[in-house]
Amino acid sequence: MKPITLFYLKNCPFCKKALFYIDELKKQDLYKNIEIEMIEESEQEEVANQYDYYYVPTFYVDGKKVHEGGIYKDEVEDIFKKTLE
Repeated sequence: MKPITLFYLKNCPFCKKALFYIDELKKQDLYKNIEIEMIEESEQEEVANQYDYYYVPTFYVDGKKVHEGGIYKDEVEDIFKKTLE
């Protein structure tokens, strides 16, 4: 399973949606063991500054940026599927 890194902000409405979709999808057996390193960029600026992105939420799978900005549930599921490839 490839690692996921998620950059987010606590007060971002798109990030809140992404976190909700993550919780919903992790209820499924296929995705329940997916682990996500979650980095709140305002609290971990030194880490966030090492990555190339502008909008949150931003997802990296195995070190490669796969999504940046507003997100829908099917897009989160596509990200989860990439971890299983």
